[in-house]
Amino acid sequence: MPYINVKLTKKIGAAQEDHLKEELGTAICLFPGKSEDWLMCNIESEQKIWFRGDNSKDAAFIEVKLLGDVDKKSATDFTTELCNYMNIHLGISPSRTYIRFEGGEHWGWNGSNF
Repeated sequence: MPYINVKLTKKIGAAQEDHLKEELGTAICLFPGKSEDWLMCNIESEQKIWFRGDNSKDAAFIEVKLLGDVDKKSATDFTTELCNYMNIHLGISPSRTYIRFEGGEHWGWNGSNF
């Protein structure tokens, strides 16, 4: 039950959104037992994000929420993958990208909880 929320300062078009969504679907597989089959994601561009008191440069904030615990190696691999993607494909520096991981046991779906 992964959910990924991406907030970007940069405006991106539909093709870039689709490409980013595909990357998220690939990257979520770095977590054991997770796949795009259950991935829900949200991409918000043109957000006002201040980092170090400055919003003149592009930045990104990515939230990754998972059913269960978040293991450190998978989180590290995911961070490397997404920071590289943001830098290469969207021109957002890894030094201006935050990624927050959160695990939890209580997820609801289809009228009941897991």
